[in-house]
Amino acid sequence: MQSTRIIRLDKVFGRRAVNPFNSRNALVARPLLRIPGARGITIKSVPASSQSDILNAQRLLRPSSPHFTIYEPQITWLASIANRITGSALSVLLYGFSIAYLIGPVIGVPVDSAHVVELAHQLPEWAKVSAKTLLAAPFAFHSLNGIRHLAWDSTKLMSVKAVTRSGYAVLAASAVSTVYLVLM
Repeated sequence: MQSTRIIRLDKVFGRRAVNPFNSRNALVARPLLRIPGARGITIKSVPASSQSDILNAQRLLRPSSPHFTIYEPQITWLASIANRITGSALSVLLYGFSIAYLIGPVIGVPVDSAHVVELAHQLPEWAKVSAKTLLAAPFAFHSLNGIRHLAWDSTKLMSVKAVTRSGYAVLAASAVSTVYLVLM
């Protein structure tokens, strides 16, 4: 089923909006309004099942946004992404260890404090340093970047220059904190 509708701009915007004599460019507007035949839109009704197919086909033809390919990486969005990743990783580790600590005795796997300390004592030195670094780096960065966000919440460091400088300061302080925590 097809239907045709004629768009009447004078009904939508009022008569004065489309009056060529009120226009600043009256010489251009008059010929456009005197085109023979009415301009219309053809609307075709389609069943609901094929609407999603048409929409998916249209989406495939759309260009994808070149966001990563055209923008230069900035400390602001890199720190934001890293903050989310480190927060998620620390949460997964915390919940994973907590669940293992609670369920371990039930299934016969010892995860109590004495066994964890014994396991850490038996590891070679390189494994201890690696494990401490993998825990200390995200913890230091996420904690310090959280302080940076608290400063923003109190409307401090809000200029572009201050945001950039605080991002680099968080990276530097995270590196120093990670080294300190690993060497403890």
